[in-house]
Amino acid sequence: MPQVKMETPHSLEQEEAARRLKEKFASVREAYGDQVTDLQDCWDGNTLSFAFRIMGMKISGTVEVAPAVIRMAAKIPLAAMMFRGQVESRVQEELAALLA
Repeated sequence: MPQVKMETPHSLEQEEAARRLKEKFASVREAYGDQVTDLQDCWDGNTLSFAFRIMGMKISGTVEVAPAVIRMAAKIPLAAMMFRGQVESRVQEELAALLA
């Protein structure tokens, strides 16, 4: 399965960045619960492991909150690769707004 990797810098304290991401993930769950199924998330310190299905496709990955950067790595189906650029742009926009 292809993998998408992204990094987003931030200037927040590591704990504050993690707190904001936890809140955002909870709000995404509420907002898109009708479109996303099998949503799983598990925080281990400052690393989130996640998995979900959307439009029948399974997405899984990790988000690491480091002191100055958020690192995301996700496995996506080959069929979703045509949307890779759009997804990366949207995630970067959301993270930039969240971490500002």
